[in-house]
Order: sequence, then C-alpha cells, then structure tokens
Amino acid sequence: MDIVFLGTSSMVPTKERNHSSVFLKYQGEGILFDCGEGTQRQLKIAGVSPTEVTKLFISHWHGDHVLGIPGLIQTLAGSNYTKELEIYGPAGTKRRMEAMFEVFVFDKKIAMKAHDVKEGVIFKNAQYAVVAARLEHGIACLGYLFKEEDRRRMIVKELKKRGIPQGPLWGKLQRGETVIFNGGKIPPDEVSNIVEGKTVAYVVDTKPCRAAVELAKNADLLICEATYADELEEKGGEYSHMTASQASDLGRRAGVKRLILTHFSQRYKTTALLKEEAQKTFPGAECAYDFMKVRV
Repeated sequence: MDIVFLGTSSMVPTKERNHSSVFLKYQGEGILFDCGEGTQRQLKIAGVSPTEVTKLFISHWHGDHVLGIPGLIQTLAGSNYTKELEIYGPAGTKRRMEAMFEVFVFDKKIAMKAHDVKEGVIFKNAQYAVVAARLEHGIACLGYLFKEEDRRRMIVKELKKRGIPQGPLWGKLQRGETVIFNGGKIPPDEVSNIVEGKTVAYVVDTKPCRAAVELAKNADLLICEATYADELEEKGGEYSHMTASQASDLGRRAGVKRLILTHFSQRYKTTALLKEEAQKTFPGAECAYDFMKVRV
C-alpha cells in the first residue's frame, strides 16, 4: 500500500503545511483519512487524481479535518466521477453531510453514502478491514486501523515439483482448500504459506488514552499526532492533544514497527525539536511533511 501525507498542520495551516489529510492507495481503492481545507489541490500537486478517492474516514468534525469536503465533492462532480463515495465518521456525520447540501449549491451531484460509525470493525471485504476506536478529544473523535487481510502465498517451486498444473487446483489451494491430485490429498499448507496482512493506524486529535494504544497494537505503521513539544504538555492536556514525547510513548507501548508524527502546531517553523523529543522514547520516530510518500 502507498501512503501520501497531504496535510501535516493542525488547526492553522502554514505556507509549508496544509490542513490534515492522509491518502492511502490499496488495490484500486483510494482512501482519505480526513479532508482538511485544500485537500483537493494537495491531491493534484501530489500527482493523485481526486477521482481515485473511493472512501473518506473522518476522525472528527473540527474544521481543520473536514473543511475540504465541499471542495472535494465539487471537484469530483466536475470530473464526471462514476463511483460511489463512501464517507465514514462519528455520530452525526450523516446529518452533517446532508446539511452540507443545504449550505452549498452544487451544480452537479455525485453518488455517495454517509455512515455514522462507532467502535469496532466498520468496514470489511475480502482484501481489508477498517476498525474504529473512540479517542479522547472533548467531542466525538475516532481513530482508525486499516488492516490488510492475511493472504496465502503459493510455493511455486513445490507446486511444480508435485506436477500440479496451474489453474483451478491452484485457485482452490490459494483459498485454503485441500485438493485431490493423482489420487492423493494435498493440504494447502504443504504448498503455500500464510503472509500476515499489513496494518496502518491513524490516531489524531486525542490526549494519550488506552484506546489509542489498543488500536495501534503491533501496527506496521502508526500515523500519530504530535501537536506540541514537551514544554506545552499542559496546554496539550487542556485541548486534548499530544506532545511528541507522548506520541512516541504511545508508539512504544503499542509495539508499532514504524512511527510517523503529524498534525504539528503552526508555532513550529521546523519539526526538528519535535523529532528530537520523540526519538528519546522511540528512536526511529519520523516527522511527516506535506507530500511525503511512504510504502508499507
């Protein structure tokens, strides 16, 4: 899966950092986590066609995470968007999306469906699932976990050794079924192995909480907010945000493999201090920047 950071600022954008949004591309799906102001333009600068977006997962309804939705919809409508845009968010999302069409006049409409979601698995198909967890931010706020399904990888050398012809038998083995060949049973585990699916956790706008740790447990990548440096920990607690040190401690406790910080306060002209403080607890911690690309 490929990930592009479209916006890494917090409440106020800067010349270098746009409002929050992360794009994840996986097997023909284009998934946005949040859609801050200017996201449609950020997509184009990143070389991503807005029409690639198929799903939007909203963490919460503060403006810096959703002000880009009307613009995205207008762009999709003007681009002959032929898919159905699925929108997921905390309680009230469906009502707010309906109200958006009363506030703005759209010349064209697109097919879309809004979902109010709670905790647990909120979407699942044969390729992946998305899990939501309730975070602590003063208003309804969700963190998300994208989980690729485990898949079976065929051992081609073993299949050829046994003379099993490529075709329906390979398909059954791929699905985990035992097959009969040359009068004998061949269990799938003898000619294939399980490849564990990758996981990406998205945690923004929350104070440190147990739900965030559980959501990110053993994730291949945790994308986590780090709004403030340590000296503003008290301010972070007041506004339900994390410092870089708290974010790195969350990553350490969750046992994540990679930690990338985002959602930085406008007061920081560079992220050098935040990175330095985070790496005291999580040595490999990174700070995202707009248009940063990551492959998981």
